[in-house]
Amino acid sequence: MFDFLDNPQYDVIGAFWVTVQLTVYSAIGSLIWGTILAGMRVSPVPLMRSFGTAYVNVVRNTPLTLVIIACSLGLGQTLGFDMGGNDFETIGFRLAVLGFVAYTGTFVCEALRSGINTVPQGQAEAARALGLGFTQVLTLIVLPQAFRTVVAPLANVLIALTKNTTVAAAIGVAEAALLMKEMIENEADSLFAVFAVFAFGFIVLTLPTGLILGWVAKRVAVKR
Repeated sequence: MFDFLDNPQYDVIGAFWVTVQLTVYSAIGSLIWGTILAGMRVSPVPLMRSFGTAYVNVVRNTPLTLVIIACSLGLGQTLGFDMGGNDFETIGFRLAVLGFVAYTGTFVCEALRSGINTVPQGQAEAARALGLGFTQVLTLIVLPQAFRTVVAPLANVLIALTKNTTVAAAIGVAEAALLMKEMIENEADSLFAVFAVFAFGFIVLTLPTGLILGWVAKRVAVKR
């Protein structure tokens, strides 16, 4: 049933390695961008609040496939934005990461904003009374506590990001979903086996993530 795995044409491990790379790079970028957006959304500057709110509401409600294709067609092909790559695969990979960061950062932002709202307002007021500015209050007082509160929601965002990497196949990134599509076309008599292999692969990627970060969330939870 699984004889197709012996075919050197199908590099299943390599495809899932690309998926892991997409997830890791996109997760790091999303965490940074989402934190910046969260800071904008709670900023005392009206322009920054307006930009953060508009960006999150627009991008979060835009289909991810549209975001990824817009990065590929709009930035890559139309504007020639190659992200420093010198071949199709590298450019496509980097543009896919950019799209995932732009999209997933909005969910990180909302998770963080909910964590910021759990921090007692008196702590921020006390910090301001000591002469700390908004950026200092946010980075030294509020965000450390907010991150501890939202480890579990961020774990859910990371799991969703791992599964969302399949969308990168729409712009030709050689990750797991693109290989699965090729195998379905060539191995029509082993469809169940193909689905089973890739379902198992994504379970291996996502299940440990949920268990580990769930344990971390309990360990670092803020006791109130």
